[in-house]
Amino acid sequence: MAALTSYQAKRRFNVTKEPRGKLGKRGHAFVIQKHAARRLHYDLRLQLDGVMKSWAVARGPSLVPGDKRLAVQVEDHPIAYNKFEGTIPEGEYGGGTVMVWDRGHWRPEGDPHRGLAKGQLSFHLAGKKLHGGWHLMRMRKRPGDKRNNWLLIKQRDDAARTTRDRDILMERPLSVKTGRTLEEIAQHKRKTKRKTTKRQKRKVKRAKRR
Repeated sequence: MAALTSYQAKRRFNVTKEPRGKLGKRGHAFVIQKHAARRLHYDLRLQLDGVMKSWAVARGPSLVPGDKRLAVQVEDHPIAYNKFEGTIPEGEYGGGTVMVWDRGHWRPEGDPHRGLAKGQLSFHLAGKKLHGGWHLMRMRKRPGDKRNNWLLIKQRDDAARTTRDRDILMERPLSVKTGRTLEEIAQHKRKTKRKTTKRQKRKVKRAKRR
């Protein structure tokens, strides 16, 4: 339970609907949650040793190799957090609306413990939206830094895109859990029926084949 001490100390569970959680089983689940807190960001979480190792990705993941996205390592989260979608009350830690933007399974390249300790973690994602290889590279700490800053970088593979392609964050903005927008989640609305174009259906089929 020590792994979740920081997570639990920052939250008042009689106020927020976030799960208290407990140390879970080993596995390789991943989730990315779109989080409209003080600043919009995307939380990357990788299951390891019964918890979700977590990074706040400032501008969200990019499918363009070489497009380095700042990823600030935050406290470990419980596995139960993977299903959390809703609004954290204003004034609480991380106050704002949370969406389950993507989820699936991840596979590390080599020993993930060694990669985290070394500051070079390479892995593959098999999600509803994100696929292929990725790197997490820890940056050198500067005076005054309180947290570990990393860079999230897409590997060059079939799932990568170029700067001419559409941004995956704009192309597929909805929740993979409920199909809702951030606004609908915040207003506790049900999913709005949306028409899927033939072009969108072709893109989804191509992504599943990768």
